Amino acid sequence: MMFYNPEGFTLGGSPRAHLQVQGLSAGYGPFLVLRDLSLEVRPGLTVILGPNGAGKTTLLKALSGLIARRGVVRLNGEDLPTRTDDIVKRGVALVAEGRQLFPQMTVAENLELGGWLVPKAERAQRLAQAFDDFPKLKERAHQMAGTMSGGEQQMVAVARAMMSAPRLLMLDEPSLGLAPKMVDELLAIARRIADAGTTVLMVEQNVKKALAVADRGYVLERGALVASGAAALLARSSVVREAYLGAKAEPAAAPKP
Repeated sequence: MMFYNPEGFTLGGSPRAHLQVQGLSAGYGPFLVLRDLSLEVRPGLTVILGPNGAGKTTLLKALSGLIARRGVVRLNGEDLPTRTDDIVKRGVALVAEGRQLFPQMTVAENLELGGWLVPKAERAQRLAQAFDDFPKLKERAHQMAGTMSGGEQQMVAVARAMMSAPRLLMLDEPSLGLAPKMVDELLAIARRIADAGTTVLMVEQNVKKALAVADRGYVLERGALVASGAAALLARSSVVREAYLGAKAEPAAAPKP
């Protein structure tokens, strides 16, 4: 897979996305899920970990303009808009949980919808690039998306998001409900997208595999950050290992007489 050259398909020559979040609060109506959250998403792959109900999906919805937010959110030093269409124009794409494909449309038609903001000729070029990067989808170009397996549909959803040539790609639980082999393939795709120049922010419950492909991570619990750092260090953290990897911390050595 070639994926998207940051000096070609991904917004020719733009600097890699660097997202800064300060004092973010968001929720649903009067109920706040996130309170005064601050984090940083640097170029590469950042993963957000945490149990169900921690606020991970709420965070991505707030960043993509799907729900109201308070606080400061900057992309490469400039305030990120609050309207979803303006956020997309700034180079931010979200692959939502559940994929949200159009099942009665073909793979090619679903992908073309990802490039709706660009002229038809450029959209055609991006579609050709997407098929180069996802050869499995090229073979299924005329298949109805709703007849594909869950893993294949997730691949369509990622490819559709990349049709907008994002600087920042956000993935919400990409491995949810998929077979282990497909989980490995999709997480590897996320890693290669990050290596090709698109900053990736991923929410994931498969902690061990997510940390294996990520550069950095944050652990979210009840709307608050409880741990953060390099992915390799988080994987060895006693807090993360006990809470999410099912491993007990080694007991402290007995004091010497």
